[in-house]
Amino acid sequence: MSRPFASVRARATLAATLVVAVALVAAGTAVLLSLRSNLLGEAGTQAERSAREVATGLAFAKPYDDLPLDVDDRRVQVVDEEGRLVAASEDLERISGTGVDAVKPQPAATARDGGDDDDDDAADDDDHGESLEPGEIGARTTVSDGSATIDGDTEDYRFAAVPVETEDRGRLTVYAGAPLSAEHGAVNTALTVMLIGFPVLLAVVAWVTWLVTRRALRPVEGIRREMAAITASEDLARRVPVPDTHDEVARLASTTNETLTALESSVERQRRFVADASHELRSPIASLRTQLEVAAAHPELLDLGGAVEDTVRLQRLAADLLLLARLDAGERPADARVDLAALAREAAEGRRGVRVRAEEDVTVAGSRGQLERVLANLLDNAQRHARSAVEVSVRRDEGPHGAGGGGQTAVVAVADDGEGVPAADRERIFERFVRLDAARSRDDGGAGLGLAIARDVALRHGGTLTVRDTPAGGALFELRLPGA
Repeated sequence: MSRPFASVRARATLAATLVVAVALVAAGTAVLLSLRSNLLGEAGTQAERSAREVATGLAFAKPYDDLPLDVDDRRVQVVDEEGRLVAASEDLERISGTGVDAVKPQPAATARDGGDDDDDDAADDDDHGESLEPGEIGARTTVSDGSATIDGDTEDYRFAAVPVETEDRGRLTVYAGAPLSAEHGAVNTALTVMLIGFPVLLAVVAWVTWLVTRRALRPVEGIRREMAAITASEDLARRVPVPDTHDEVARLASTTNETLTALESSVERQRRFVADASHELRSPIASLRTQLEVAAAHPELLDLGGAVEDTVRLQRLAADLLLLARLDAGERPADARVDLAALAREAAEGRRGVRVRAEEDVTVAGSRGQLERVLANLLDNAQRHARSAVEVSVRRDEGPHGAGGGGQTAVVAVADDGEGVPAADRERIFERFVRLDAARSRDDGGAGLGLAIARDVALRHGGTLTVRDTPAGGALFELRLPGA
């Protein structure tokens, strides 16, 4: 297993684990805070309920001894308006959080002096913020947190303070507490479960992610191995395996195979091109060498015209091969404005039987030299196959050109009155080094590159080159280029 894929798998596993860990921590924190808030609220409700129960007994003038001060786990203090503890749970040893630290009741007056009623009421109003009638319990409850010690054990409590106005004992405040041990126990239990469960869950997530990632990357590793084997063997006929998953990896494999197919085709064309070029070069080179060897031995037998003809043929073939190589390399044509009408007249000048009909100002953007070569090749081909006449027409066409765009299109048509091109061969003749059998008997030394060069130049200029029959039965080559 290669290191890059293992690294991808490790990174994916780590990322998934981190994301889940962050989510679990956030969710766990929210759960703990919500649980603690709910339990504290429930403890506050219980404390308030206990305080109001005691306050109800005070409102009905029950003696302190008859109040429910020691029911269940309640911790209760009753404080008068002067801050003295008048009643408390019996087993209370220490308390905090109520504002009154005393745990043993202190004697208090059983009745208030009438002359101080107004002042006391005013003080009560200031202390508690609400005015109560005798026998009335305050509607507002004050909640606080503290602790209480019973039998040497100290626990946290939530206290609720409820005021009550009595007829004989004045304003009293009842402090009742509910223990928070249940809240602490529940929160601690939940925290313990999370501390144990979260690592286990993260381990499961990491393990599952590791397995799933390995399974997902297994086809990629197969593609890599096959590509390495293809590179080592240089066998472009091989293809990478395509998984039956219909996902991105399957599309990657399909695209890789398409690339290999295109590469194999390109290499095959290149090999065929080299072989054909070697074959075409062999004949004139062999002929020229023979003539030179004969001339060296017998100067009087030198065929100077034939040697020049072979040399010119070699020069033309080398120029054609160089142009094809530049076109294959993707060389962009120049961006000059070229008048096709003038170019057609120049190409036809001096050629017997060639007639030009051209509209004025038909211009395109491109390489003048390459476009001149296209017209020359088309005229050479037409003259080679024509019986008596060749006609060149240059016009503008408002329809879309061959590159798929819209707007004005320049059209150059070269027609001859020969036998035409069979429908089955109308694409073959644009292949390199292809000459039809009928053409070979009339061939004057061409290598079968003229039409291939013409089409490649047309494509590089964003146009097309096609062939069809003329109404008279000859061949009509039509070059369409986007207008400048």
